[in-house]
Amino acid sequence: MRRARAAALPIVRPHLVEYYLAHRAAQGMNTDHKVRWGARALLAAVPDLADFAGLPLERQLAFNHETHRFISWLAVTGRLQPGADYLVARRPRLGIVLARTDPELHLRFMETARSLGFRDTVAMTQFNLLAHFVALFGRQPHELRQADWDKGRHLLLEAARRIPSRGVKALSTALFNLEATLFHCSLSDQLPRRRSPDRADMRAQEWARVPARLAQTMQHYLQQIGGTLRPGTVKNAELTLREFALLVADEDATVGCVADLKRRHVERYRQWLLERPAARGGPLHRHTVRDRLSKLRGFFRRLDEWDADDRPPRQLVFDSDFPIADEPLPRFLDDAAAAKLLAAARQDPDPFTRLAIEILARTGMRRSEMLGLTIDAVVQIGSAYWLRVPVGKMHTDRYVPLHPQLKTLLDDWLLHRPEGLRSNLLFTDHGRPVNASRIEAAVRMAAERAGLGRVTPHQLRHTLATQAINRGMSLEAIAALLGHRSLSMTRVYARIADRTVADEYFAVSEKVEALYDAPRRLPADAEGTEMAKLRREMHRRMLGNGYCARPVEMDCHFESICESCTFFVTTIEFRPTLERQRDDAAAKGQVAREQIFDGLLSRLDGEASRSPPTGGRLFRPCTISLECPHTMSG
Repeated sequence: MRRARAAALPIVRPHLVEYYLAHRAAQGMNTDHKVRWGARALLAAVPDLADFAGLPLERQLAFNHETHRFISWLAVTGRLQPGADYLVARRPRLGIVLARTDPELHLRFMETARSLGFRDTVAMTQFNLLAHFVALFGRQPHELRQADWDKGRHLLLEAARRIPSRGVKALSTALFNLEATLFHCSLSDQLPRRRSPDRADMRAQEWARVPARLAQTMQHYLQQIGGTLRPGTVKNAELTLREFALLVADEDATVGCVADLKRRHVERYRQWLLERPAARGGPLHRHTVRDRLSKLRGFFRRLDEWDADDRPPRQLVFDSDFPIADEPLPRFLDDAAAAKLLAAARQDPDPFTRLAIEILARTGMRRSEMLGLTIDAVVQIGSAYWLRVPVGKMHTDRYVPLHPQLKTLLDDWLLHRPEGLRSNLLFTDHGRPVNASRIEAAVRMAAERAGLGRVTPHQLRHTLATQAINRGMSLEAIAALLGHRSLSMTRVYARIADRTVADEYFAVSEKVEALYDAPRRLPADAEGTEMAKLRREMHRRMLGNGYCARPVEMDCHFESICESCTFFVTTIEFRPTLERQRDDAAAKGQVAREQIFDGLLSRLDGEASRSPPTGGRLFRPCTISLECPHTMSG
């Protein structure tokens, strides 16, 4: 039976089979007849290996196990290029083959992945995906370029979406991890980044519904402002122009270009903005409406400035179109809430959470500025340490003073940061830049543990500014600390804490409160037992200009203030009282008071033979004259 099958198979490319068997033999693997016939079966079915990718997927997957092993070897060595569908559906273990053909690359890749904090199983999954890229493009890893990594990622994910139960999310995560290791292994020149769902196709379809000349003018405008404005600003302008153009195209077929636009189209767009629901429910915020109308007005004005051929005959958006903007005060945490948040953060086991909240609370940084910090951000100027905040929203950088406790946390973070990373960013996670959502999660969880409800990272910036202005920091210093380009941005915090208003308010409040606190005569039977006792005690301790209301049970730090006065005079008849006072001071551990009474007793013993001075007795409870220097203290 075996001989008959051998006679039926044509002999094609025998050198490939021999190379394959020699490779397996060099690796100490078996080369029996099953391995040979598995390889010959593929060559018999697909004489030209370039035709393999054109076979139906079911036919590609129908080969036996040994044939698929041969396909894997051919793919890794660049002799066959399977499609992304085969790689995703079959999930061949190409990483094992690549590790055998290039052991040095495998060792370097695994060491890099371990240094980034990946487990060996995760690292081997990444290496297997690396071999998939080698198979897709028929080139070795060092020959692949960034365009190949981007294209391969797209092909694999699209195949996973087409093939049921192939785990798109798991594959996307594995590819994201692979990008980090590729970058730090010097196989890629681009830092790994989070990718939002690609809606380019959806945008292209919507622009296709817009009249050609109208779309062309708007696209040219977006291209021009893309060279000067931030990507986020350009993205917002694109959204505004696209939804405006779609609304006009759907409701007025007579508009073919910008020059055909009339005032009524702007009015209709404004009404549509006011009526359309927001993504989270409810109407759009008036600030959003103002921003969309502002982007549209900017588009028309630029066309006028550029003297464009396709422009409206007159201005179509006016100041009266903009909803009145609210001017809410910044949301901040009061001192008690801020203390609770920091206390909760310092108890968190995650070092990133502890450091992130301390940085935001003590420097007032924006979230994006914190993510842009580099490993050399801490500098020493004189005897103090400063933190260099990178260029951010205001297109400027700045230095902020560094609190010693924050300096310690930063040193500890750098100490545990993996060495040899190609990125100089301070905050990385498995070699990748930390994303903004991790900061938000850290603040949110710390606030929940502190019982504060919802707190955002930007609130900590407002909190620091409010704390500073409440404690007398000048607006100029606060502006420099927060990186404001004008004092008008900082004056909003002065509205939160106007000390002049507060001082005058409380001064008037005391006078007004006095009207409500006027003394009233109580009936004779209103005085209770304790009140009467206190009144009698106060009378017994009447002073020269008032009463001592100290309860009997409480100690007084001034119990010997009269005896230490230079005008104090006593006689021998008060010796028993002085001795009791000396013993009381000794029992309370009041050494200084005990010494005072010892001195008085000594003087009495020395003057025992003399007669007491006239008019010099001081009776207790004592009456202090208005001229006595201790009157106010008593």
